[in-house]
Amino acid sequence: MILISQIAFSQDYQKEFQNYFEANDTLNQLKTLKKWESINPKDAELFTSYFNYHFMKSRVEGIVFTKEQPKGESIEIKDSINQNAGYLEGQIHYKQSELLKGLKKIDEGIALYPNRLDMRFGKIYVYGQTMDWENFTSEILKTIDYSAKNNNEWTWTNNLSYDGGEQEFLLDIQNYQLQLYNSGNDELLKNMRQIANKVLQYYPDHIESLSNLSITYLLTGDYDNGIEVLLRAEKISPQDYIVLGNIALGYRQKGNKEKAIAYYEKVVEFGDEEAREFAKQQIAELRN
Repeated sequence: MILISQIAFSQDYQKEFQNYFEANDTLNQLKTLKKWESINPKDAELFTSYFNYHFMKSRVEGIVFTKEQPKGESIEIKDSINQNAGYLEGQIHYKQSELLKGLKKIDEGIALYPNRLDMRFGKIYVYGQTMDWENFTSEILKTIDYSAKNNNEWTWTNNLSYDGGEQEFLLDIQNYQLQLYNSGNDELLKNMRQIANKVLQYYPDHIESLSNLSITYLLTGDYDNGIEVLLRAEKISPQDYIVLGNIALGYRQKGNKEKAIAYYEKVVEFGDEEAREFAKQQIAELRN
């Protein structure tokens, strides 16, 4: 009866906290968390709620003046003769003191509930938002390691079963790699390589990670290693036209026109309509 009572109270506090969270009422959020903690201090949702509370409290939005036109939304400022004087841009900063409190709470939660994938992904998300790429990468590596221990038998919010299994888990890891790639920062190619190698340690046939690994070589001019990785992928999936196209690109960058054409011809054979048309254009250019 005590256990049932604690669960009921926890669910009430979770709903109460969510209402205050959506209203951005930090004062009552904290009051609710303290009451909740006194009733059930080891409730998994208490840790995620504390984490969300501290993370949102750490966010500070401000406006800065810059001479360079920002990539995102901005307001152009004109001088007295109607000439461009600069731009006002909104920026978000994070208070480290609050951020660290949130990270401490989620670490406590992960220690008690190591199979809670939402806790691990939440932590990775925060590191991505704050562009702390080293910790972002480190947490991904830890999560991949743990996936081999629990055979991807993860749980999610309210300790419900995570039904995605290995396939969905690896898709999420792939999206994190894309986040690194889309940053446009070549320094982060090494982080992509670390993650791809870690995935391949446990899932050696994962085509996407083989492709990611090859990209880290091709973009740095190491064509031999990039092509070697892609040839491994081809053996696993010989009709994967994306892999075949990347092999063709690798050979083209290396200056081997003959092999580049041979692989573009495979793309023509196995690719979709768009890929076939592109491959035909590349073949025509290489033969001129």
